[in-house]
Amino acid sequence: MLQGRIFTFMNMNKITTRFCISIFSCIAAVNLTSHARAADSVSDMDKSFVMKAAQGGMTEVQLGQLATDKGTSQNVKDFGAEMVTDHGNANTQLKSIASSKEIIISQKIDSKHQAMVDNLSGLPAAAFDKAYIEAMVVAHTKDNALFHKEASSGQDADIKAFAAKTDEVVKMHLSMIQDIQSKLK
Repeated sequence: MLQGRIFTFMNMNKITTRFCISIFSCIAAVNLTSHARAADSVSDMDKSFVMKAAQGGMTEVQLGQLATDKGTSQNVKDFGAEMVTDHGNANTQLKSIASSKEIIISQKIDSKHQAMVDNLSGLPAAAFDKAYIEAMVVAHTKDNALFHKEASSGQDADIKAFAAKTDEVVKMHLSMIQDIQSKLK
């Protein structure tokens, strides 16, 4: 009689174990599907914007740090410090949005942007300010177009709002660097 109860208990444990495995498998499948849907729900245009904005933002921070160290003009040093602060804050916001959308962004700048950093790093101090200012005018002009396009044409509400808010800062930076550029001529 005791053997019969043990056998029944063991069979019930097998059934319970199989049932639990089935339930956990279903939960895992639903969870993976919802993650895939979250990443898939963001348009390619919005994803492209996030990737470009992340690369540009990380580059601005690195170049801003370089400007604070290597710049000879106080205006260049101050502008570089503002780039570190403003683009650092924007990068943090963008990473948070990307994470919530399950968009994976690189933590390193790509080879194109690294070449720009390397080029400016290798310049003598006397040539740095002019080259940095020119690079910032070009970068912020392109950034303004990129952020404006996303703010007006983006599909994801969070990414679109980030682009609109950040575009105002980019416009301010562009005006500042153009003013610095006009004083150096």
